[in-house]
Amino acid sequence: MEAFVSGFRREGRMMLQLVAMLAGILLASGAAAEGRWTKLAPFPQPSEELLGASAGGKFYVFCGLAPGWKPTAMVYEYDPATDHWTKKKPMGLASHHVAITEYHGKIYVFGGFTAPASGPAGWVPTNAAWEYDPVADTWKALAPMPTKRGAAVAAAAGDKIYVIGGAAALPSATDPMINPARPHRSLATVEEYDPATNTWRERAPMLTPRNHTTAGTVNGKIYVIGGRIGGAFITGAANNIDLVEEYNPATDVWTPVRARMPTPRSAMASGVYNGRIYVTGGEGQDGRMMSTYRAFEVFDPASGTWATLPSMPVGRHGLAGGVVGNRLHMVSGDVQSAGSGVEVHTNSHDAYEFESAKK
Repeated sequence: MEAFVSGFRREGRMMLQLVAMLAGILLASGAAAEGRWTKLAPFPQPSEELLGASAGGKFYVFCGLAPGWKPTAMVYEYDPATDHWTKKKPMGLASHHVAITEYHGKIYVFGGFTAPASGPAGWVPTNAAWEYDPVADTWKALAPMPTKRGAAVAAAAGDKIYVIGGAAALPSATDPMINPARPHRSLATVEEYDPATNTWRERAPMLTPRNHTTAGTVNGKIYVIGGRIGGAFITGAANNIDLVEEYNPATDVWTPVRARMPTPRSAMASGVYNGRIYVTGGEGQDGRMMSTYRAFEVFDPASGTWATLPSMPVGRHGLAGGVVGNRLHMVSGDVQSAGSGVEVHTNSHDAYEFESAKK
């Protein structure tokens, strides 16, 4: 009888845990599912390898990559009040695959790749750091990063900015340039920038070296989502992952998150709204396919769960994303995966409108 009661209690506890988990998933899904996609003013200069950031109630798009891996250094401002794009001064350094984030109304740009001065086409990692003032439309050079790298991600937490991951040449390489034919590496490097003192310091490395990832800050912690392991080029020795890691700047500790992103991908875009991280777009390749993604998924750090939302209207990679007000903007990008032999840069400006903001 005692064994029966003990077993009953154990099964009861398991059932309660399962009910609680399902309730959490349903709550996260229900809270995040309210919204709809809408079309806004098309992007004036369609391109791939774009990045976005919001500041002062407006959305900004940076970078761009022309044929032959030539960076276009574009900067555009989108005003939601007028649904209008305005071209601004070009970037301080013509580069692509930079890490970008907003902090106190300014937009910070770190690293990336530049074009080689001569020889074959490729990506040359840089450690350049810049501050863009959207109001004055000016660029200011900052103290360079300790590590030259591109395809990293940046996120602000507290009063610091963190540049995480990326790709670079092997330590033994005599030429820093990378391309699909050259061995190179993904990085777990984390470097902290202090805007108040214009200084850098190294922090604990990420658990999984990766590049072409995305990230968001919620309640003072940074979440790094998906991305690419191995090399920097999806056409080469690289694989997409679905892993999520949490970084606590206060303790300088990385923790793996049990809930994996439903769709493994890289070169996607994301935005944070009401404590959740919304991810869409991206690309992937294997021996059978070359594809871009429409999948739209949301991570809720509070419940540790993912939910799937209505797909973005136009799948693409290398798009610019960010939140302004109650809209998640997803701008331009390439509807084909890299190396397909066809470049189709869409001018699509899709925005997901969070209806919950109206209630």
